[in-house]
Amino acid sequence: MDVKKAVIVQGKKAKEASRILANTSTDIKNKALLNIARKLEESKKKIISINDKDMNAGKKAGFAKSLLNRLELNEKRINSMAKGLREVVQLEDPIGEVIGIKRRPNGLEVGKIRVPLGVIGIIYEARPNVTVDVAGLCLKAGNAVLLRGGKEAFKSNQILTEIIQQSIVEEGLPCESVQLVQTTDRAAVSVMFKMNDYLDVLIPRGGAGLIKRVVQESSVPVIETGVGNCHVYVDSSADIDMALRIVYNAKTDYPAVCNAAETLLIHKDIAEKFLPLIYKKFSENNVELRGCAVSRKIIPDIKKATEDDWYEEYLDLIMAVKIVDSIDDAINHIYKYGSKHSESIVTSNYNDANKFLKEVDAAAVYVNASTRFTDGGEFGLGAEIGISTQKLHARGPMGLKELTSTKFIIRGSGQIRET
Repeated sequence: MDVKKAVIVQGKKAKEASRILANTSTDIKNKALLNIARKLEESKKKIISINDKDMNAGKKAGFAKSLLNRLELNEKRINSMAKGLREVVQLEDPIGEVIGIKRRPNGLEVGKIRVPLGVIGIIYEARPNVTVDVAGLCLKAGNAVLLRGGKEAFKSNQILTEIIQQSIVEEGLPCESVQLVQTTDRAAVSVMFKMNDYLDVLIPRGGAGLIKRVVQESSVPVIETGVGNCHVYVDSSADIDMALRIVYNAKTDYPAVCNAAETLLIHKDIAEKFLPLIYKKFSENNVELRGCAVSRKIIPDIKKATEDDWYEEYLDLIMAVKIVDSIDDAINHIYKYGSKHSESIVTSNYNDANKFLKEVDAAAVYVNASTRFTDGGEFGLGAEIGISTQKLHARGPMGLKELTSTKFIIRGSGQIRET
């Protein structure tokens, strides 16, 4: 198989499909999404059976528990994918939205409208649900998409793409609107990096290594989705019970995802009261703490944290803990070690809450809530295509509007420019 030739052919077909999608009505796009959702639910047994092959291969290869967790497709997750598509159907179609029109002194009417990006390339790892989430959002926003999933989920991604393609063709959309790169060869990724003629943007979803490679090597514009070294800071005025619930949820609800908390910061004035309580709760639920010297004086059984621990995205039942002298120390720690993803403060102090919101530089900043809410669905965006930690074009969970651009539209009545 000539990998380069095959991927470029897919890119050309995606480009052609994108011209049709850009001018497809909302009604047809919505019918296609509803058809995908219905066929996913009808195909649960087949999807799970094929996903089992990826899961068994992963177990034989010795995949970490967190990776297997992300890889698994069960009835609940398939239902969730279908539900997400139906939620996207209910969202307003951003394409064609007029963003202000002004009349110039010469009579020209100058405005902007929202348009699709075109063809979006997605490079992602072991979460096959991304295949459906991304396809749904791209289609609703009038974009074609070229998917390059990880080899761990290859068979799962294939069956999901087949279902998507069958569903959209039945509603009159081009099969090439959603394509999966049909090889696990890493050379395919390198080809996508240079497909400026066919891809309008690349979005990587995965670990730090993948994201770094895409950002450094791609000549196609990249929207960087970041790793999630997220923090929860328990302030001196925090309600203890609230803090316990938030910290526990942020760490344990789904530790294998980027919005799970990885570091716990505790104000020194509340540490001797709060740390033993959260340590007990974590110990009962197999969560390992790695702490600073002060935290280990309070709880000697806590493992010693290294400098690397403050940077780490564990994606596992492990959490670093540090006792800080003030809210300024907490903010400074987040500034140095954080990944600009999601940060939370638990506090009863209005001024501290506002200070944290104002000074912490992250895509999502919380007061008295778990970092686990950083998600397109939870923010009312439907499914998400990723969580951007950069500041250009998009930041935070990327929904429909983040998958669009704009163009100027100008209406005249014979005006010419005279210099």
